[in-house]
Amino acid sequence: MEYKVSEKIQKKFDTLTKDAKVQKALQFMEDDQNEIINRQIELTLIPAPTNHEQKKAARLLEMFKEEGLTDCHIDEYGNCIGIRKGTGGGKKVLVEGHMDTVFPLDTKLEIVREDGFIKCPGIVDDTRGCATVLSMIRALNAAGIETKGDIQFVGTVQEEGTGALKGMQYYVNHHPELDASISVDGPGFQEITYEATGIQTYEINFHGIGGHACGAFAKVANPIHAAGRAIAKISEIQVPKEPMTTFAVTTMQAGSFEAVHAIVPVAQIRFNFRSNSQEELEKLRKKIFDAIDEACKEETERWGMDTITYDVKHICDVNAGHQDAHAPIVEGAMAAAEYLGCEEPKLGNGGSTNCNRALEAGLPAVCLGMGADYDIHAHMLSEQFKVEGAYKGCQQTLLLALLCAGMDDVESIIEK
Repeated sequence: MEYKVSEKIQKKFDTLTKDAKVQKALQFMEDDQNEIINRQIELTLIPAPTNHEQKKAARLLEMFKEEGLTDCHIDEYGNCIGIRKGTGGGKKVLVEGHMDTVFPLDTKLEIVREDGFIKCPGIVDDTRGCATVLSMIRALNAAGIETKGDIQFVGTVQEEGTGALKGMQYYVNHHPELDASISVDGPGFQEITYEATGIQTYEINFHGIGGHACGAFAKVANPIHAAGRAIAKISEIQVPKEPMTTFAVTTMQAGSFEAVHAIVPVAQIRFNFRSNSQEELEKLRKKIFDAIDEACKEETERWGMDTITYDVKHICDVNAGHQDAHAPIVEGAMAAAEYLGCEEPKLGNGGSTNCNRALEAGLPAVCLGMGADYDIHAHMLSEQFKVEGAYKGCQQTLLLALLCAGMDDVESIIEK
């Protein structure tokens, strides 16, 4: 079904884009693209795997100060923060990009320019989000724009992997004054993420007695066999296509080459499962743990000697979340995408982004940066950023933030 922005939001958006200072800011972003890319490159070349964002945060903090933000600091959790004060009477808006990448500290970081692309691990996810934050600050300053509400600019930590969006979770939970949240995670402007995919990740350790592979045969149950039975059972679980629900066993570890002739006492698996529905997520969790229980019981009964037991480590838990597809913040993002030339902007089908934590905290929220018209090779050593037209993602963020914070002639679209 074709998405149509409501007359109310479209009218506010049209008023916003007719403002001379807003037009000046948009033009500045286009003209300033090379400078922003230079800063993006500088930040990319600072290694920042999850839990090791300190050096990147320190440099981003310097950049915030250079652009005149106030109350610039690193919070207790490691997030990098700078505030641009409003004139009063508007909504307080968070604009953030996460600083961490998925690449280890010893990853070779080398900038390669080729065929209109800049290639380097972390050049997009999510150093581009941090660069977009900087672009917005510079454009607001260059155009002399004053918002009614404060805008809180933040580089967040621990978004990736087992970081589980915890930097964002900490920030929104410690800033109840916020009225809306805009995350930027990528270089695009064509797709808006407005829902949250729930995620749970677990580590299971299967325990038995162990022993010599021959001498202990038929005398002990095998933890690896129990793990194998569990994996087989999990693989047969049926899940709905809608709401989107998925699962995967992602690692299995047990024994060693030196113990190749031994039945090991411990076998470990890790798995994660996801759903756009919290109800389906909990249903799937029960099915998975029922499968593990059955696997341990079957392996125990197979040999009738010792008992296979297991323990559980809960690694990650992110709730699924939903907001109306025609929430004002979503419509504002869609209006901006259309204004910037996207003929058919899309709504993302859930997602694992910092938007999840904002929705969890009850904030109107979106994640921008999705939908680029090329493969960015995210989380790959071949990660790449397309230079042409990259400023449009920055412009979308600016327009939506102004709609949310409000200006003299434009009341905030946020109704909270």
